[in-house]
Amino acid sequence: MESDQQPQPDYDHPVAYDADGKPLYSHPPEYDKVNIKTDDTPYEQPTPSSKVTDANEIRRRHKQSRMQYPTVSIGSDEYIVAVVYRHPIGMFGPLSIGVFLITMALVLLFNYDLVANSLRLTGVMASPVVILVPVLLFIGAVTIGMYVIYHVYMNNILYLTNNNIVQQIKTALFSEREQIVGLANIEDVSYSQNGIIQQIFDYGSIQLTIEGYGAVYKFENAANPRKYMVIFDETIENFQNHSPHRK
Repeated sequence: MESDQQPQPDYDHPVAYDADGKPLYSHPPEYDKVNIKTDDTPYEQPTPSSKVTDANEIRRRHKQSRMQYPTVSIGSDEYIVAVVYRHPIGMFGPLSIGVFLITMALVLLFNYDLVANSLRLTGVMASPVVILVPVLLFIGAVTIGMYVIYHVYMNNILYLTNNNIVQQIKTALFSEREQIVGLANIEDVSYSQNGIIQQIFDYGSIQLTIEGYGAVYKFENAANPRKYMVIFDETIENFQNHSPHRK
């Protein structure tokens, strides 16, 4: 019984020869290639998994923010975008006065014999030992005062989160409070630099205008105010454009 199956062509053997005697081979038919996209094609269109990734990213940033800034109050879906510190140049005046007072105290200590002679002091009062303890106490007090001023100044910090603006306000060594303004309430952000000194050392003020009240909140002596003004403006605009409470 003969088989109905057709013999398959042999593409390895020549079917003819050209004029120069070179063999010619037959080839299987070519089909148009169709690009078939698989599930592995990245970023073709939004999928439920992309939303999970965004939520995971928010949680990751929230956890990182909590670890880096444990004293800042942030919500469970909130993370810190930028941190604005005061420029150290604001401490130039207080530190200069402190250094001057300490220098004068040391000058008095090491030249007390000249002071004693000019005042015609005799006996125990003419000895530098008499003022040693008072001078050391004075230097210690000035040093502690300089540290307190520096600590209070540098711990006034402005935080920008994806939902709020948070400022930690420190008024004394053991006195501080926190002020929070929602990004939905910010109408305008600007900065100012007054004088050539602020422009040379790149510091100034960041101004936040509160919507509905017309109040202007200022963060003085901010480092890189122009840079952070741009970051604030972009973050606030992005929040307000995606906020369900705004038209």
